[in-house]
Amino acid sequence: MKFYLSFILLLLSFLSCEEDSKKADVNYAYIGGEIINPNTNYIIISKDKTIIDTIKLDGRNRFLYKVKNLEEGLHTFRHGGEFQLILLEPADSVLFRLNTLDFDESLVFTGEGDKKNNYLINDFLENEKEERDIVRLCQLNPESYQNHVDSLKVKRIRTFEKFKKRNEFSPLFEKIAMANINYSYYSNKEVYPFVHYGKNKAAILESLPKDFYAFRQNINYNDEFLSSYHNYNSFLRRHFSNLSLRTHDKHATAKAFNRKSLCYNLDRLNLIDSLVTNATIKNDLLYHFTIKYLSISKNEEFNNAILKSYLDKTTSEDGKKIMTRYNASINRLKDGSGLPPIRLVDYNNKDLEIGSLIKKPTVITFWSNTYYEHFKENHYKLKELKEKYPEVTFVSINVDEYNLNKSKKMLEGNQFDKTHEYQFKHPKEASEVLAVHPMTKTIIIDKKKKIVNSNTNIFSIYFEKQLLGLINR
Repeated sequence: MKFYLSFILLLLSFLSCEEDSKKADVNYAYIGGEIINPNTNYIIISKDKTIIDTIKLDGRNRFLYKVKNLEEGLHTFRHGGEFQLILLEPADSVLFRLNTLDFDESLVFTGEGDKKNNYLINDFLENEKEERDIVRLCQLNPESYQNHVDSLKVKRIRTFEKFKKRNEFSPLFEKIAMANINYSYYSNKEVYPFVHYGKNKAAILESLPKDFYAFRQNINYNDEFLSSYHNYNSFLRRHFSNLSLRTHDKHATAKAFNRKSLCYNLDRLNLIDSLVTNATIKNDLLYHFTIKYLSISKNEEFNNAILKSYLDKTTSEDGKKIMTRYNASINRLKDGSGLPPIRLVDYNNKDLEIGSLIKKPTVITFWSNTYYEHFKENHYKLKELKEKYPEVTFVSINVDEYNLNKSKKMLEGNQFDKTHEYQFKHPKEASEVLAVHPMTKTIIIDKKKKIVNSNTNIFSIYFEKQLLGLINR
């Protein structure tokens, strides 16, 4: 409470100096806050992927910043690897407080402009709850599922209408709030064929009510205003994955759908290229699906084909460089090859080469301070596996560019053993060479220091079978 009072008083002192000119000049907004358990000593404010400023935290992990020449709308604030959106309109003075260990759930706004932002973050969290139930709900028959998602949309609209009656808001806020509701609903519709049991996706599509995708006639594939908005991007990814099913089915020979097939993934890139004209949105979609394919593929010929398709379509020069390097790393990490000579640092600050750790069958996993839930789940799983498979060495590597103290405190604070725990000496280069994407990536090495599997997952239902195969080699 003292924090908010002190910040509000500080804001008042700023605003009082501008009171005389406020009516004539309202093209600014204030944003301030406090970060609990900060990962870095700064936050980054941006608008539509253009960085506005990097703001340093003070000695108490707080900041206050005036956004001049404000372009009203959704802004992004980033800290560490996490980010969230904030709606800023002229003369807003929004304060927030968050804990990096529970980034979204701990986020609370206060100050002028707090109500609309608290509404949006709460709506975001409600949407996340719906997402967690989607696998179960998608097993309903098409009519029952449609009735269920329709009722969810009606409920959210009623909640929004009640909220509007108690508060006055701009048309801009209403546009964003309704887009949130609508694209969440659209996304729930698009995901159904993929999550519904059954491998014959064409048959599932044929079983849907005729009006199941009636909303598609109102879709704007090039809405630059929503280009950085989670619900819009989530919808577009599901939508193009779904649209590609019909395109793929026209020339697919297998009855069972395989989302990892080269043909299907090329179809999806082609469809995006043909329907999306906004460069930012198109490049983001192409990048997302290309790196997702490469991260699970072990076929060099197919990888090169996907890369070529991506390079032919994207206009992002940075994306081209990143994807080319990532593909090269994936292709080098072949089963039977050796690990690259990556340098590590242990928690006694000792420098060593990764190959020196491998004296028996070894499993290598990765983690980051940014993904706190994954960090915990990963280490709980490792503890379980270590007890079941003492014949195997389990190595855990922190990929962050922070100093050792940050990750050391994370391990000690959660009472995790630091044995076989390391940090990359050169995180950016090492992550690229080992193609660490996604964070759940796991590498299995045999006792001869040869790669057995360069891209598995300790949470996979097949992982322990892979371990037994490793032990019995």
